[in-house]
Amino acid sequence: MNEAKRIDLHTHSFFSDGVLLPSEMLRRAVVLGHQALAITDHADASNLGFVIERLQHFLEGQPEDFDLQLIVGVELTHIAPQSVDKLARRAKELGAELVVVHGETLVEPVAPGTNRAAVESPWVDILAHPGMLTLEEARLAAARGCYIEITTRKGHSLTNGHVARICSEAGAKMVVNTDAHSPEDLATLAWAQQVAAGAGLDEEQIRAATLTHPQELVERILQARQPREWV
Repeated sequence: MNEAKRIDLHTHSFFSDGVLLPSEMLRRAVVLGHQALAITDHADASNLGFVIERLQHFLEGQPEDFDLQLIVGVELTHIAPQSVDKLARRAKELGAELVVVHGETLVEPVAPGTNRAAVESPWVDILAHPGMLTLEEARLAAARGCYIEITTRKGHSLTNGHVARICSEAGAKMVVNTDAHSPEDLATLAWAQQVAAGAGLDEEQIRAATLTHPQELVERILQARQPREWV
């Protein structure tokens, strides 16, 4: 993973509220210069196994179709804070390689306490669009190694500058994701870096949030991936 290519760790297929098949998502990502894409469909206890199983079947049936790595993920969405840790652990047990939690964005009525529950859970990899993230939450994320999202998505991106400032002060690792639901939401590396710059990150932080941190997370996932027969 030495070549500078895009990695997006938060996207949605039509298995939740996206509009594309996994095949079309991956093809479009390849054309835009991606080396890895996580499909993280919205999930709660009602569909957790379904969305993970669908992607597992996709990997089994089309393992060599696309020149990029697909990461099997979920986004736990509007989960009550007391259920975040339990469902994140269950997601990993079912085979999710990446667990994202839908954070306390300003534009949706996410339950207060969700951000903290996410950064405290050892099963959560990324806290997405966390809204008015607190310094304490960012410090907890930094201590545990939970990544905090800078997002290109309209609405959720309103607090990017605040999130970047708080994460910088706390030393929390940031990643730039799209939260893509449709083809036009996917972003090139250049655009992701512009969004990071617009959030106030300096040159070193931009590279970390768009290249270094996504790469280290994907490499950790791939190293942990064991050959298996998907069920």
